[in-house]
Amino acid sequence: MSPLRKAARDYLAIRRSLGYELYSHELLLDDFVAFLERAGVETVTIEIAVRWARLPKDAKPIWWARRLGVVRGFARYLATIDPRTEVPPRDLLPVREQRLAPYIYSPAETRALMAAAGALQPRLRGATHRTLIGLLAVTGLRLGEALGLERQDVDLHDGVLRVHGKNGKWREVPLHETTTSALSDYASLRDREWPQPKTPGFFVCSTGERLRKGVVHKTFPQLIRQVGLEGCGQRARPRPHDFRHAYSVATLLDWYRDGENVDAKLPLLSSMLGHAKPEHTYWYLQAVPELTELVAARLDGLLGAGS
Repeated sequence: MSPLRKAARDYLAIRRSLGYELYSHELLLDDFVAFLERAGVETVTIEIAVRWARLPKDAKPIWWARRLGVVRGFARYLATIDPRTEVPPRDLLPVREQRLAPYIYSPAETRALMAAAGALQPRLRGATHRTLIGLLAVTGLRLGEALGLERQDVDLHDGVLRVHGKNGKWREVPLHETTTSALSDYASLRDREWPQPKTPGFFVCSTGERLRKGVVHKTFPQLIRQVGLEGCGQRARPRPHDFRHAYSVATLLDWYRDGENVDAKLPLLSSMLGHAKPEHTYWYLQAVPELTELVAARLDGLLGAGS
């Protein structure tokens, strides 16, 4: 193993000991080190880092910037053991990432998707996708979090989910009684179909195995087309992840309309969503026109009252 490759392994091990997963970082660093080895380079320089970062040549600048960011972190570590190392400055390959506005499902659209999913055959397949969509819509879970639920994580007695989130963190998400009832009905059907479980997973496919992301990403576009939502947003079609956005926006809209102190309650929403940083939740305040209008209206009211 070359010194550079060993240094990359040590760097990843140190960061993972702090709670980072770094799966994509590992793939990129392996590719970067291989690039250096093919070039016969024994240390990181700004020139070689930029040359690698700007691959492929027809990629978007945001991708180049992300690649260089991975090298920058590694170079900072490497500089502590190899003084020849050059750390790429932060203003190199600058780019401003623009997030596409999420698609905000209306209640009617969610019901239509659930109805289309429920009609899928065989019966368990339809029930699985219908219940999954409903759960995403009313909890704001990430798709991976919902699919990662084990049976023991779903407390149907007290109406609580134990959700395993990013970076090994977990949180408890309370459920409305109607959601608990729907999950209970699904679990009863699942257990009748598969009395001898093949998986500890809560959501299963028609073969009794745990439902996987690939199956959802194959089925969901079919449902989107069926209910006429394809081409409605900035993306080609709305995604399962957009239920998370719709849940967040609906919660904030309700708080604003009820006259709640939204700033004081935002940490609660951040906790429910499993956001590591509050600013990830604040993004919704500027991402959706309806929220912008309500914020502006409240601000006008406050200014008017003070004049």
